Amino acid sequence: MAKSSNQKLKLLYLLKILTEQSDENHCLSTQALIDALAAYGVRAERKSVYDDIAQLIDFGYDIVLVKAKTGGGYYLAGREFELAELKVLVETVQASRFLTVKKSRELISKIEKLASKAEAGQLQRQVYVANRIKTANESIYYIVDDIHRAIQNNVQISFQYLEWNLEKELAPRKDGKIYRISPWALTCKDENYYLIAHDEEENKIKHFRVDKLGQVEVLEGVKRQGAELLERFDIADYANKTFGMYGGREETVTLEFENRLIGVVMDRFGKDVAVRKRNEGHFAVRVRVAVSGQFFGWLTGLGVGARITAPEEAAQEYREYLRQVLGQYGE
Repeated sequence: MAKSSNQKLKLLYLLKILTEQSDENHCLSTQALIDALAAYGVRAERKSVYDDIAQLIDFGYDIVLVKAKTGGGYYLAGREFELAELKVLVETVQASRFLTVKKSRELISKIEKLASKAEAGQLQRQVYVANRIKTANESIYYIVDDIHRAIQNNVQISFQYLEWNLEKELAPRKDGKIYRISPWALTCKDENYYLIAHDEEENKIKHFRVDKLGQVEVLEGVKRQGAELLERFDIADYANKTFGMYGGREETVTLEFENRLIGVVMDRFGKDVAVRKRNEGHFAVRVRVAVSGQFFGWLTGLGVGARITAPEEAAQEYREYLRQVLGQYGE
C-alpha cells in the first residue's frame, strides 16, 4: 500500500531530490536518482527517470544534464534565488536587532531550504547569531503583522510602550499607560525596526521601537489621524536626522550612568551587559566600545548623566574632545 501510494508521487519525489541534493557543482547520475527514489519507497528504471525529467522540463523546470565520464548527471539550475542572494538574506536576518535569536535561527533555517544541501552548508558557515545583540520580544512577527494590517485598514492601534529596568526586564513605562496612535509607516534604521505614527494627543509625528511595543491591539473602526501632516513629512529625512550610530578604535572602557539611562545602555550594549550598582542613583558597566568622535558625540548626548571612569586615557581623550567642541564657541 505504502509503495503504491509513493509510486504516484514519483515526480514530486524526483523534484524534491533534485532541489535538495543537486546544484551546479553536485550533479546526480541516473543511478543516484534511482537510489534516492528507492529511499522514499519508489521503484524506478532508467527509462522512466528520463521520461520523468523530460516532463519536469516541459513543465518549466530548468534541469541541466552534464555529460562527463565521471561526475556527470542532472542538476536543478533554475532556482528562485542564487546562492549570493541567499547569503545577503541570511546576513540581513543576522544583523536585524529587532528579531530575537530564536526567530533569527528559524528564519535562516527556512532560507537554507531554498538552496541545495551543499549550498545550505555554505550558508550555515556564515551564521553568527548567538553573540549578536538581539531583541527579547518574541512577539515581534505578530506585532509587525498587526501594524501592517492597521495601515492597510486605515485604523489606529493601541499598545503599552516598554523600557528596560535595572533587573534587565522589559516593563511598561509610565505606569502601564496605554498609547493610542495612528500608524503610517515602518522603517529600519541602525539595525532596529521603527514605527512612524501620528500622536493625536500631541498632534505630532513620533517614532516607536517596534520591539518595545507590548499588548498591541488593532482598533478596528477607529480611523487613522494625521494624514495632513504626513503629506508634507519626509520619513527618510526624519529617520536620518533622528537615529544614529558610531564606530572607531576598539577599547574596553568603564562607564557610569544615572539609573534613568538604563534603557539607553541596554539598547546600545545588549541585555547581557554586566550592570554594577555604584550608589542609589548610579550604575556602571564595563564594555568594549569604539573610542572615536562618534562615540564621544553619543556620550555627550546623554549629558551629565553619563561619564567615562576608566581608563584615564579614554577619559582624557573625551575631555580634549569637549574642549575642542567648546573652542568652537570661544570657551
